[in-house]
Amino acid sequence: MSKTLSELAEYVGGRVVGNPDVLIKSASTLGRAGEGDISFLANNKYEKHIRTTKASAVIVGKETTDTSVPLLVTEDPYYAFMQIMVLLHGHRKHKKVGISSRALISDSAKIGADCHIHDFVTIEDTAKVGDGCIVYPGVWIGRGVQIGNDCIIYPNATVYDGCRIGNRVIINANTTIGEDGFGYATHKGVHHKIPQIGTVVIEDDVEIGACCGIERGTLGDTVIGQGCKLGDLVAIGHGTKIGSYSLLVAQVGVAGSTTLGHHCVVGGQVGIVGHINIGNNVTIAAQAGVINDIPEGKVVLGAPAIEVSQGRRAYSMIQYLPEMRQNIRDLQNQINQIASSIESDLEDLAEQ
Repeated sequence: MSKTLSELAEYVGGRVVGNPDVLIKSASTLGRAGEGDISFLANNKYEKHIRTTKASAVIVGKETTDTSVPLLVTEDPYYAFMQIMVLLHGHRKHKKVGISSRALISDSAKIGADCHIHDFVTIEDTAKVGDGCIVYPGVWIGRGVQIGNDCIIYPNATVYDGCRIGNRVIINANTTIGEDGFGYATHKGVHHKIPQIGTVVIEDDVEIGACCGIERGTLGDTVIGQGCKLGDLVAIGHGTKIGSYSLLVAQVGVAGSTTLGHHCVVGGQVGIVGHINIGNNVTIAAQAGVINDIPEGKVVLGAPAIEVSQGRRAYSMIQYLPEMRQNIRDLQNQINQIASSIESDLEDLAEQ
């Protein structure tokens, strides 16, 4: 699909600076873009690339005269870029296969209208799949599971008994929803398994990456709030509640019974202990280790995680620690020498 820059500006509610008739066929980064591509500037540190880009147009947040490239000026360049990507390329197309004869579907399960159930899917007793769902090969959906409308479940994902999944949820390949929580009572050196009688609730418009594990609650439910996006290899412990529109990047681990507020951002490989509360709009930098509650709106980093401004100062000093250690030793030696000299002088005075 091709669109003129003026057509794209109208579509995203922006305005054109430069040639409005330039033809846009695709999208790319500033460094890789060529003729017919549109790119975007969402981070000011890349502004210099506007002067050298081969793109036919660039989406920006503010007008600049330091370029000959036509500009599409809009309030949120990255969001506008997303809209244009969808318009030009669309999302992944799913093959319409209907209900495969090689799927194993219980007589008591209910499948909604316009669903496409691929080969070797298993859907157990009393499970319910809403309208317009795509279920790829090898998926297992347990007894009593409820799945809303327009969901996509990619190959070999597993949804354990009783879990509830909202509308427009995407579950990527090899992810497990509703496995038993890591709950054991240790008695005389032996770890005894605790029954996990809760379930998992995934609200509307959630996307869960590949190879994730979402544990069911021990007593209450594990909840992934509306609009959350989880990267690959994310592990969510039993009874944890993730607030709406939070982003958890790949390899995050959240232990059981922890609560995250809404619109939190958790960087890659972050570890969060159990039984703590993290406020709304909290940002946790990659590889942080969170061991205490975090108030609303804070940005933290490090292991253990501390407030970002303090953390930056602390971590910026690491490279100087060997030099500082040597300086401290030198000062200690000087102090010892002065003390020894004073002691010797005092002894001489005493003898006199």
